[in-house]
Amino acid sequence: MNTKIFCDIADLSLIKKFNKKKIVKGFTTNPSLMRQAGAKDYKSYSKKILKICKDKPVSLEVFADEQKSMIEQGIKINTWGKNVYVKVPVVNSKNKFSGIVINELNKKNIKLNITAVYTAKQTEKILKIINKKTRVIISIFAGRAGDAGKDPIVEFLKSIRLAKNFKNVEILWASVREPYNYLQAKKIGCHIITIPPIIIEKIEKFGKSFDQLTKETVSTFLDDSKRSNFKI
Repeated sequence: MNTKIFCDIADLSLIKKFNKKKIVKGFTTNPSLMRQAGAKDYKSYSKKILKICKDKPVSLEVFADEQKSMIEQGIKINTWGKNVYVKVPVVNSKNKFSGIVINELNKKNIKLNITAVYTAKQTEKILKIINKKTRVIISIFAGRAGDAGKDPIVEFLKSIRLAKNFKNVEILWASVREPYNYLQAKKIGCHIITIPPIIIEKIEKFGKSFDQLTKETVSTFLDDSKRSNFKI
């Protein structure tokens, strides 16, 4: 499986850097990343991102919590660029399924990234209300599920199987915790994985043998003990 790597970031300088990398096939953002990057005006900041990324897909999230406002924001965000995917949370803060929002935007042929998904049941609900033409990404949060003691792989496998009849749907591994997640995503057949910059750089360095890793680890311990001037 050729799992595409998207970069999960909102910092403009890093977007410029990682947009030049062939390994990076797209970008995802969210309101938290935008805030960390210092964005004050959502629209103008998003357009700065899109000015850098003209050809690769960019996911920009709605931040309204009521369905009508989510639809309005999604329609506006979609006009900002042909490569835009409108990111919609699978539920709002009151745990109400965003089905009306997803269906309305999908009917308007707006590309969507359904985010904050955790279960195959949620994937199934999404698939029941979308068409088989307009592109849809379903982002399943592996890392956060693992943090809560849940096995995300089971939900991925079920979701990938459910989406097989939808050529327009891609399953995305979100909430990455370590570089090895990329190999896990490839193994189970995820279409996309979205990764923060520091982990992408580690993936680019894949290939060290266990012997190399052992030697480097022992050398690090030795250097640190010498610097600390430890004695027994």
